[in-house]
Formats: sequence, C-alpha cells, structure tokens
Amino acid sequence: MATVKSSSRSRVTAATVKENGVKLEEGLNPFKSDRFDAEFYVQSTSSLNDKEIKQLCTYLVDLKKASAEEMRRSVYANYAAFIRTSKEISDLEDKEISDLDEWLVEFPDNLDVLLAERRVEEALDALDKGERKVSKAKEMKSLNPTLLLALQNSITERRQKLADQLAEAACQPSTRGAELRASVSALKKLGDGPHAHSLLLNAHLQRYQYNMQSLRPSNTSYGGAYTAALAQLVFSAVAQAASDSLSIFGEEPAYSSELVMWATKQTEAFALLVKRHALASSAAAGGLRAAAECVQIALGHCSLLEARGLALCPVLLKLFRPSVEQALDANLKRIQESTAAMAAADDWVLTYPPNTNRQTGSTTAFQHKLTSSAHRFNLMVQDFFEDVGPLLSMQLGGQALEGLFQVFNSYVNMLIKALPESMEEEESFEDSGNKIVRMAETEAQQIALLANASLLADELLPRAAMKLSSLNQDPYKDDNRRRTSERQNRHPEQREWRRRLVGSVDRLKDTFCRQHALSLIFTEEGDSHLTADMYINMDGNADEVEWIPSSIFQELFIKLNRMANIAAEMFVGRERFATLLLMRLTETVILWISEDQSFWDDIEEGPRPLGPLGLQQFYLDMKFVVCFASNGRYLSRNLQRIVNEIITKAMSAFSATGMDPYRDLPEDEWFNEICQDAMERLSGKPKEINGERELSSPTASVSAQSISSVRSHNSS
Repeated sequence: MATVKSSSRSRVTAATVKENGVKLEEGLNPFKSDRFDAEFYVQSTSSLNDKEIKQLCTYLVDLKKASAEEMRRSVYANYAAFIRTSKEISDLEDKEISDLDEWLVEFPDNLDVLLAERRVEEALDALDKGERKVSKAKEMKSLNPTLLLALQNSITERRQKLADQLAEAACQPSTRGAELRASVSALKKLGDGPHAHSLLLNAHLQRYQYNMQSLRPSNTSYGGAYTAALAQLVFSAVAQAASDSLSIFGEEPAYSSELVMWATKQTEAFALLVKRHALASSAAAGGLRAAAECVQIALGHCSLLEARGLALCPVLLKLFRPSVEQALDANLKRIQESTAAMAAADDWVLTYPPNTNRQTGSTTAFQHKLTSSAHRFNLMVQDFFEDVGPLLSMQLGGQALEGLFQVFNSYVNMLIKALPESMEEEESFEDSGNKIVRMAETEAQQIALLANASLLADELLPRAAMKLSSLNQDPYKDDNRRRTSERQNRHPEQREWRRRLVGSVDRLKDTFCRQHALSLIFTEEGDSHLTADMYINMDGNADEVEWIPSSIFQELFIKLNRMANIAAEMFVGRERFATLLLMRLTETVILWISEDQSFWDDIEEGPRPLGPLGLQQFYLDMKFVVCFASNGRYLSRNLQRIVNEIITKAMSAFSATGMDPYRDLPEDEWFNEICQDAMERLSGKPKEINGERELSSPTASVSAQSISSVRSHNSS
C-alpha cells in the first residue's frame, strides 16, 4: 500500500511539473467529460494492481458525492452570494444574464424591503409573482432542482413572516376599522382563511371587552340603564363583526356557522351579566315591571341583528325566561298577600275607588263600586297587565293567565270564608291566603261579596287581560292574514280563562244560596221548618183553613224581595247578575224539597196519607213560588220544571190513596188570586176591599167542602 501511495505522489508531482508547459484547461479536459471512467483512467495512467485500483475508484466516487453535497449546502446557505458569483462567472464568460437570473437575484431583497415597510398589498403581489415563477420553472425545467428548492423555501419563509405580521396587527387593540379588515383580508389571501376569520371575531371581542372596563353596575341607577349600556356595547360589536365577516368572507357556510356560534356565545355571556346585575334582584322582589324593562331593552338591541341574518332573540328569551318566571310568580304572590291583608279588615261595603268618583274617573274600571279588598285586587291586576309585554314573546302569556286565575280563585275562597256558617268548609280551601277574614254579617255585606267577585270575573279582569291581545298584535301589524289567524287562535284561550273565572264565582254563589236556603229550612237547633207533617196533618184537624202560603215560603218571598232591593242598588247596569242570583237561590230551596227523601217518604208512605187539604196547601205553596218568581222575572225553565215535577209527585202520592186530585183541587185562577194577594200583603201593599175579602186579610177562608164544590161544578 505504501508503494501505491508513493507511486501516486510521484505521478501527481510529475503531472504538476508537466502543467507548467501546458494549459490547465487541457489537463482537466478528461475529467469534464460526461463519459469519464475513473477505473479506465487509472489503468491507463498507472501500473496499480486490480485491488488497489478498485480501492482508489471507491475513494474517488465517495469524494465526488461528498463534493456534490457540500456544493448543494453551500448554494442553499449562501443563495444571494451564489447568484452574485454566478453573475460574476457569467461576466467572465462574456454571456448575457437572463431575466429569470436577474429576478432571482433581486426577489429576496425586494420582498424583505416590502415586509419591513409593511407594504402588504405589494408584498402579496410579489409573493404571487414568485409562486407563478416557481410554477413556470417547474413546468419549463428552467431551474435546476437545487436552485428551485431554495427559491421555494425563500418564498415560504417570507409568506409566513407576512402572515405573522398580519396576525399580530389584527390582535392589537389599536387596530380598528379599515386597518383590521385589511389585515384580515390579506391573511385570507395568504391562504389561511379560518385563522383569519377567528382573528377577526376575536378582535371585535377584545375591543368590546376593553370598552366594558368602564361600565360598572354600581354606576347606574337601575337595571334598565345598565342593560341598555351593556347591550349597546355587545350587540354593536356583534353587528360590526357580522358586517366585516360578510364583506371579507361572504356567505360561505363554514364562516357563517362560526359567526353564529360566536355571536351566540357573546349573547349568552351578555344574558348572564344582565341576570346577575339587573334581573336577579328584580325577580326576587317580584319587580315584574323592572324585569320586563330589562328584557325589552335587551330584545330591542338584539332584534336589530336580524337584518344581518343573526336571529339571537330566542337565545335571550330562553336565558331570561327563568328570571321572568320568578318575577311573575313573586308578583302574583304579592297580589295575593296584599289582597288577603285587605280582606282581613274589609267592611264589605261597596264604594268607588279612593280619590276617585264616577265623574272624574279616568277609566271604565273606576265607574264601578267594589269593597276595599276588591279595589286593591283590581288595581294590582291592572298594573300587572301593564308589565306583561315580554311574557308574550316568551310564551308566558298562558302562564300569566293561569297564575292570575289561581290568585283570583284564592280571593274567592276568602270571600266564601267571609260568609257566616262557612267556617266548617275552611279546611277544604287550600292556599286561600290569610286565614283571618272579616265576616260579612248582613245580607247587604254578603251580596257585596258577590258584587266583588262577579264584577271582577265578568268585566274587570277580562278587560285587563285584553292587553295581552293588543300587545300580541304588534309583531304582525303589517300582515293582516297572520294577525287574524293569531287572534283566532288566542281568543279561545281567553274565553276558556273567563269561563273558569265565572266558574269560581259560581262556587261563591252556590255557597251563598245554600247557606241562605238552609237558614230558611232549618232552625238554629237543627229542626226543619219544612216537613211532611205540615201537609199530612191538615186534614181532620181543623174546621176551617185560612188559605195562605206556608210560612217558610212567605219568608222565602220576603228574603228574595229584600235581596232584590239590595241588588238593585249594587248591580246598577248589571241587573242580569242580580236576577240570576235570585233565580239560583229559589232553585236551591226548591231543589232541596225535591231531593229530601225523608220528606217524600212521609208524603208517600205515612204515617198518614196526604189528604185533600194537604194537597191543596202543597199545590198553593208551589204555585206561590212560581208566581213570585215570575213576578220578579227570575222564573227559570229549570225552576218551572222542578216545580212541575214536585207537584206531579205529590199528586201521584194523593192518587195512591184512591182519590182523584183533579176533583179536589180548585182551578188555577183561585190559586193565582191567593198568591197575588199574599205577595201584595207581604210586600206592604195591601189590596183594596174586593168582594168577601177584608182589607186586613188578603185571603178568604175557604172550606174543603167549598173547594170540592167548585171543582165539581166546574167538572159538570
């Protein structure tokens, strides 16, 4: 091996000496050829053996590869110097430089200048031109792979640098308006649209969050002002973000979806702040008006975004609903408690509202008389319906009506407990408010209870609830077809609500009538004023009968007549209710007779049969009821039917004894005359002397024999 190295050195030295006489270029010519064969060259110029030659060839091949790699790294690391050197070499060869070579030399420096001076549009144009050059070079194969790779890396590096500059600018709080849009648009042109869109949204978020630092709940006098200021900041930022997104990114679904999600998130954060600093306290205190104002302000700002394609009001409504429900419940509870407190001290005397009279009253509600607790209830309900605007958009209108019905029903329960002898029913009324209710002792006070309930249920509450209808028309004021449909769909709900109010009043009316009927029928000791003995004991116990209605029916007439006079003063313009009340009371008494099984057992089965005089007296009592009910215009078909059924039942019991009731009963004219005389006497209007009747006695004494004679005569 030492021989080979020594021989190689001697030959290289000889070649070097020889080069003194020949040109260097000629000496290198064999190596420049593409067909250069290292093995052949060594064999031809040396006397090395095969093994030594192969080792030398391997060494030379490895040296060639290392040289090529070293050259590639040198070109990549010193690209600009490489280009300048190439140019110098080209000048040495008196060859003209190409446009591409010239651009390759100037491109990196020019792009660096543009980036340093933040000339974004020009930098974008330069990068686009570079990309086109690379694409064309690849197609035309005008650049060697090493140079092409270096150019691509240079473009990529500077593109990333520009992207970083734009992202940094978009994140600065001082970057606003046109500058922000320009930075985001440029970043999108660089091919990073999703990142650019996220930066745009985040920039608007940072801006309004920075502005919120100056907004403090304690700086506002009430929740509405805080809500308005916060809504202005948040929704104006969302609106501007939506506008910028549309102008830069268009309506591409991916960006639109991100915008909607972002806007929804900001709306939720806004709602949380409003609930914490404005709604919470109002809702807990039952401040429905304050809570409603906050909701209305928020919805007003939020609805402006609908023109930009962002329907975020449902998001707010969903988040605000629990707080408004809490305020609604607390408000209704306050109405109930306040009314109950007034009922405990109510004297049950009808008056016009305080500080208002019929001439100066500003609304129809002030034209009616109510007791103090009913006035309080009505006033609070009127205020309640002034505050229910947001309840409609939250679909809480039905819940408001239901809650108000429950409060009214509770008030009716208190009115029922104000009736005497109703304490035993107290346990059947749950959640009826204050347990202490002042008793309505007189009939006038008791009828005033009915006046309260009926006026509230029939007129005042339904009229107040109509505000729900008028408010609900506003969203469709320009669409008559939809408005008509909405009104048709809404009215059945309110009609059903009103029907339930009237049903609650009927409970009070039924209790009133039942108690007055029982006070007529029974004594304080529990004995009955109306028994079968009144009729079955008449025959055989008296020589002569004075034909007048039984005392219980006279008392019924007197009571109804007295109540009619009271109701006439209390129900001015509402006479129908008074008529229905008298009708219900009369029906209650007659129904009791119809359904009293012990009474009919005695009539039908003994202890002794019903005789002619007893049948006549029973028939007279029933005819008396029909006469005074007809005269007072409260004779209902139902009452007429029940009376006829009772008469038929009594006549059937009489017929069962083998006697003919039609033979023993006088004509109806005879009964009608006696009934008319009784009504005049009992009402304080005695009849003039007429035939056999004396001024002091409205009826004549007629024996059973004379009645039979009249019947026999008429029959013949």
